[in-house]
Amino acid sequence: MGLLSTVSNWVAARYEKNKAEMEALGLCPDCNGKGFNSFNIYEYYYTNPLDCPSCNGTGSYTDWLETNQ
Repeated sequence: MGLLSTVSNWVAARYEKNKAEMEALGLCPDCNGKGFNSFNIYEYYYTNPLDCPSCNGTGSYTDWLETNQ
């Protein structure tokens, strides 16, 4: 169980670091400020494949924060 918790803590710390870096730059952490995701998110449910669902396609951190609160 120690290995699983170590990996889980590492993934969580990596996500928080990425989120802090994107906040400093003012970019959406999910799409890295591009406004769209490069993977096929529409395979699981229908959404516009060109827009990031987290920031609504703007690439802005403030829009991402409003969506995720």
